[in-house]
Amino acid sequence: MLNQIKGLHHVTSMAADARTNNRFFTDTLGLRRVKKTVNFDAPDVYHLYYGDETGTPGSVMTYFPFPDMARGRPGTGEVGTTVFSVPEGALGHWSDRLTARGVTGLKAETSFGQNRLNFAGPDGDAFALVGIKDDPRAPWIGNGMDADLAIRGFHSVSMRLRDEGATRELLTFMGYETLESRDGVTRLAVPGTAGIIDLETMPNIARGQQGAGSVHHVAFAVENREKQLEVRKALMDTGHQVTPVIDRDYFWAIYFRTPGGVLFEIATNEPGFDRDEDTAHLGEALKLPQQHKHLRPILEQNLQKLDG
Repeated sequence: MLNQIKGLHHVTSMAADARTNNRFFTDTLGLRRVKKTVNFDAPDVYHLYYGDETGTPGSVMTYFPFPDMARGRPGTGEVGTTVFSVPEGALGHWSDRLTARGVTGLKAETSFGQNRLNFAGPDGDAFALVGIKDDPRAPWIGNGMDADLAIRGFHSVSMRLRDEGATRELLTFMGYETLESRDGVTRLAVPGTAGIIDLETMPNIARGQQGAGSVHHVAFAVENREKQLEVRKALMDTGHQVTPVIDRDYFWAIYFRTPGGVLFEIATNEPGFDRDEDTAHLGEALKLPQQHKHLRPILEQNLQKLDG
């Protein structure tokens, strides 16, 4: 069993409009845009990162906004709901805030003994807020959020699966411990914040079709490249097809497809989002991967202008 995985690193999804996406995360949810760059494989498409002040692993939601992309069809074989942690007692204020901003799909419920507020993103993305007592993470309040309400980072993600068995076995190998099962959902966790994964068993649901509002992949955090190579070797030794290490500028990444269909990434906590921008100005300038820097004049002219 591995011990290098330290919970979630980031979650990457797709959207249909960059400006709408940016406004939702920075204004409605009050997160900080910590990086404005482009998709490595499609440089005419943004890659936008949102999180806390420095983009701490476990706080970062990222998006590929493909212009006018068709909506995804939810189903199995993908991440279902991305859940953020907020202070205990803040959910009522969040309900009022989201309602006032026209957010849809609001539903209050209790899950595993925790109060949560479900809601939909601009592309039908499935999100929730969970009230957590004494989450030690510092929130970003630079967008005008009250510190007593602001998002602290990820709480968990859920995965919709036709059969949880092989994915549960994989997560156990990755160091996750099964905590509890309720109503067709199994909760696993590693110690610390952003450490929870919920597996939803849906044997009669068709496989999802990715599009705007779909999660592209979920990334797990390791401290450094040495730990990442240890994880890669262990996964390959157990039969998983894992990519070589890929330099993503702000972290190094490896990817593999899980038995249940979800794309996993293992990402390093180094070097971080301040490697090419001062912390005070994260996410302001368009940053380009080395192989796309010659495209700057074209990209600056053609990429959609963002607010803020």
